[in-house]
Order: sequence, then structure tokens, then C-alpha cells
Amino acid sequence: MTQTAKQQAPLLAAYLVVGEDALKRQAVIKRLRTRLAQAGDLEFNHDVFDGETCAGADVVSACDTLPFMSDVRLVEVSAVEKLKKADSEALVAYLANPSETTVLVLLSEKLAKNTRLYKAVAAVGKQAVIDCAPKARRELPKLVRDMAVGHGVVFSDKAARTLLDLVGEDTVALDAEIRKVALAHSGKDPVSDKEVSALVAPTAEPKPWEFVDAVSARDLPRALALLGRMTSVTPYSLLPQCSRRMRELLCAKALAERGGGPADLAKALKMPDWRVRNHLTWARSFSRQELHRALRLARDAERAMKSGAVPQDAFMAWLLQVIPR
Repeated sequence: MTQTAKQQAPLLAAYLVVGEDALKRQAVIKRLRTRLAQAGDLEFNHDVFDGETCAGADVVSACDTLPFMSDVRLVEVSAVEKLKKADSEALVAYLANPSETTVLVLLSEKLAKNTRLYKAVAAVGKQAVIDCAPKARRELPKLVRDMAVGHGVVFSDKAARTLLDLVGEDTVALDAEIRKVALAHSGKDPVSDKEVSALVAPTAEPKPWEFVDAVSARDLPRALALLGRMTSVTPYSLLPQCSRRMRELLCAKALAERGGGPADLAKALKMPDWRVRNHLTWARSFSRQELHRALRLARDAERAMKSGAVPQDAFMAWLLQVIPR
């Protein structure tokens, strides 16, 4: 169904807008508000509830209220996954026979498909559940570049990745920072990673796997930059993850020498293909001796940590020996 066809389709009595992509959820509710505003003044026909604090009976009462100088009312309930059981059941009962003059919109980051509330909304119609699941991390650089075009600028791939490093995966925060960069950018050249770094303050803590990937790519500046912003992850946690990656790269190197490809590696490591898509490339940048040495040094660093050495110092010494300056 095309976007135009969707806009012309009759409104359902209820929708569940579910998924962790906050920007998608905002876009969906904005479209619904715009469409319903065409039927009458939403100021007198719009109620908003917070699922963490509201009573189900109050939501049902708002849904049963007749619209004033309009054909339809809009009732929104955010964070419905936080509704108490009795309040959720009140909505389930309402959805069995919903008002014909109200559109009830339930918003949630996560709501299991096997819950009674999810099933009750799904029964309203085929289009009642609107999926706002976030894109996979590997798809986010393209999403950032697409969002940038919407703000009138072009981001280089490196600029998009730098923005993700600094801001994280929250699409609302990404959109806000892209808008800020777009306003400051001049000229027709693409936005560069240096421009992003100068304009955007780091707000997101890097994920451990991002650091491990930087180590695997032998990108010391990136690894050090990520490590400097990791405040909740300890060397005791990072070192085993790095050691595991070194073993994976050894396996990748052995398979490559026998003519194996990514599919063979995924099967050998019992991982999905996307998890190992860069392993063969990374493995080529290390010799077997270097990978074995990295594992021996990791063993020594772990012993040093357990013997009283400062964990951060022991881990940094390991890092600088595995990917020297």
C-alpha cells in the first residue's frame, strides 16, 4: 500500500505504535494528529495519558466521551508497557467494543506480542500495530545520511559514523544534532567527520563491541578515543572480550588459508553471518604470531590485574603492545 493510500484509508478505532525508534514513533503520532486535526479542533478533542501513572478507567472514560465540534477524538497513552494489570485489562475490555468516534493511540517502546493488550489492539485491524523497531547498527550510517539530506546537507560516511560514535543510536538525538550541523555548515561540500567532531559534544557512552572492533581494525586513535569515553565498563570486562576476538581472528586466519569464506567462518564460530563480516579483513592485518602474542599478553595482563596492578594501566599496556603507535 502506498503512502497516499494509507493516508486515505479509514482510521481504525485504535493503534499500537511500538518500537524503540523514538523518531519513528514521533513521526507516526504527528501524522495522526495532523489528519485528525482536519476533522475538527483537537484542542477540545485530545487527551494524553502516561501509562506509568494513569488509571485505565480514566482512559476508557476519555475514549467514551463524545467529540465536541468534531467528528472524532484522539486519546493517546504513552508507555503502555508500564500500565498496571488492572488498568491494562480495562483497555483490553474497551477494545472489544471501542467507540466509533475515538481513535485510541497506545505508544510503547516494548510490548510483547503475547500480551492481552497487544492481541486486543491487533484484533482491531491489520494496520492497527505500527512497527517502530530501530534499524540494526550496520544500517544506521545510511540512515544518518538519509536524515541529513532531509535537512539539506550531505554527510560523508565517516561523518555519519562519527556522529553515531558521539551521540549513540537514539534517532531523536541524532536528528537534533544533524539539524544543528546543517545550520552551521556552509558550502556544497559534504559534512566531514572533523566538522561533526567540532560541532557535536559526545553524549553517548560507546558500546564495548565498538572498542573491540577498533582493536580488531588496529585503529589505535579510535580505540583510545572510545576507551576514554567508556565510564561504566571495566578492564576486567573488556580484556576477555578482546581475547575472545583475537581467538576468532585466529580461526578466521586459519580458514582463509584453507580457502574458507565468511559463511564457513560463521558456521565454525556458530555466529550469524553479519557478526563476522569483517573478521577476514581484520585477520589479514595480523600475523599468526601477533595474534598468539596478543593472547599471551592478555593472559599476563589478567594475572597482573589479579596480583594488584592497576587494572587500567595493565589493560593500556596490553592495548599499546597489540596495536602499537
